[in-house]
This record gives sequence, structure tokens and C-alpha cells, in this order.
Amino acid sequence: MKADPLERLRAICLALPQATEKIAWGEPTFRVGPTKMFTMFTNNHHGDNRIALWCKAPPGAQEILVGADPQRFFVPPYVGPKGWIGMRLDGKVDWSAVAEIVKDSYLMTAPKKIAAQLQNPERAAPRRPSAKATPTRR
Repeated sequence: MKADPLERLRAICLALPQATEKIAWGEPTFRVGPTKMFTMFTNNHHGDNRIALWCKAPPGAQEILVGADPQRFFVPPYVGPKGWIGMRLDGKVDWSAVAEIVKDSYLMTAPKKIAAQLQNPERAAPRRPSAKATPTRR
């Protein structure tokens, strides 16, 4: 049985630090905290016959991706002029590529302290001083 694209996308998005899901405009959106959207899932948005994600992309990436593979990538309505990309999730999907694209969008959206948790996971949790480092009083 084929995996549900929304469930796969949801697992990728919600694995990111402080990621949340919110329904907006009738579709699931994924945000850092309650407000900063980094990815949106669409299912036949206004009759476009696509199951897809929309997300932020670095400057120039939209033109490169859409130019290289217009069957997979597209300029989404509303947010496309701001550089966002659309990626089809129907048909054969490279989920590792989806995860990388979502991660890039997340890193562009998340506040620096939260993004640092993903970029440097060893620095995300405060370190406890070791027993040897604790000074003793006499």
C-alpha cells in the first residue's frame, strides 16, 4: 500500500524543533511556534490537480528547481512571487529530497536560537557540569 503523502510530510515537519501544525485556508500548514509558516500541504488547491507542498526556498532556488524539473517543481500561487517553491507529492517522490527542502525552509524561518538546535544538536541541551568540575568546599 502506498504511503499517504500528508502523513509522510507531517512526520518530516513535526520532527523539527518547536514545529507545529495548523489548518489555514483549508489546508495543513507547518510552523515554527504558532505563527511562522515554513511549509504548506495542498491537495488539489483550487482545482490544480496536484498533491504538493509549498515552502520557502533560498534566493534563486525557485528558478533553478522549476527550470530543471518542471514536472516536479512549480511556482505556487500567492507565495511564489516571494521565492517559495511548490513540489509535487503525487507519483514517485524522493522523500529524502523533500526532507532537505523542508529543512532549508525551516532554517530560513526559525529564529536563530531555535534553528541552532537543528544545526548544532549537541549545543541544544544545556550541559551539566561533570562531578570532577564541581568545586568542593573544605
